[in-house]
Amino acid sequence: MTDALVIGAGPAGLMAAEALAAAGRRVLVVEGKPSPARKFLMAGKSGLNITHAGPRFMGAYPQGWLAPVLAGFGPEAVQDWCRVLGQEVFTGTSGRVFPVAMKASPLLRAWLARLAGAGVELRTRWRWVGFEGDGFAFDTGDGRQVLQPAVTVLALGGASWARLGSDAAWVPYLTERGVAIAPFQPANMGFCVDWSPHMAVHFGAPVKGAALCISGRRERGEFVISARGIEGGGIYAISRDLRDGAQATLDLMPDVGLDALRVRLAQARKGDSVTGRLRKLGLPAVAVALVQEWGRPFGDDLAAVIKALPLRHAGPRPMDEAISTAGGIARASLTDGLELRALPRVFACGEMLDWEAPTGGYLLTACWASGLHAGRAAALV
Repeated sequence: MTDALVIGAGPAGLMAAEALAAAGRRVLVVEGKPSPARKFLMAGKSGLNITHAGPRFMGAYPQGWLAPVLAGFGPEAVQDWCRVLGQEVFTGTSGRVFPVAMKASPLLRAWLARLAGAGVELRTRWRWVGFEGDGFAFDTGDGRQVLQPAVTVLALGGASWARLGSDAAWVPYLTERGVAIAPFQPANMGFCVDWSPHMAVHFGAPVKGAALCISGRRERGEFVISARGIEGGGIYAISRDLRDGAQATLDLMPDVGLDALRVRLAQARKGDSVTGRLRKLGLPAVAVALVQEWGRPFGDDLAAVIKALPLRHAGPRPMDEAISTAGGIARASLTDGLELRALPRVFACGEMLDWEAPTGGYLLTACWASGLHAGRAAALV
């Protein structure tokens, strides 16, 4: 019989394996893809944001039940863990923390080497295809295999980036065993916009310096106009509220007060067009185009339009394009140790669980923390 089985070799699964091995368990990690941690490596291509060192770290997680999980592996612990693996880190001005190398691959190589040294076995191209009696069935290069481990940790990801392994194919396997699953929704995603033809020249242009106002708060962040709509960090920061139906506005000149802006507009010549007046304010071409796109009818108060331009969209981009997902295994289906109530000795972690967080290091930290939490609990079984 296999001792400790981890299904899924992403950040959460590998952390669970590390915790199990540290407790003296013989650990087998199986991964459906040809290599481990593919989504992790993809995330690192634009600069691996490992955690967030800001003072409001816990406030980024609306799910209060995650607090004890995160307490076991918070921002300081993440940074120390990276340093032990030989990866020095630094904190940016926004509080985001990165490895000095900026990439995921050096960290992953060092981690996999340490896991191998601890006796953790990794088998790739092992795809979980459901239960067979009390065992876990897999399609492998050597045909169908069934394992009956003493303890199992599931770390199969959410429902975005299917080509990298997170396809939620595991949902029916668990629901048929009585595990409650909250429906998946896209998170940290772009939004569709049916642009007018005049916007085509601005595809790929960043919108900088604007404030995005929604649900009583203001977020400063850059986003990009694309042929498909709007995407980027500024949009991701408000994506949950947008997805849930809140109306957002853009303040295109957040450092200029409304009254001051009215004075500046009043100084324009009477014959100036709206476009001309906007350009004289110093607005970049893409911002002028957005006012033309979303601000009509302008009315008599162009300053008010500039300060509260309605953000118009046609809903989220497809879930498989989202950076992460909301939904997954419901909290009520889990013990405090992340064991599945309906399946004793089976634990779950990472994006399989029903939680949601913004980008900025929060996602990765919660995956690592939940993997560690589940692995430690599983080691005691």
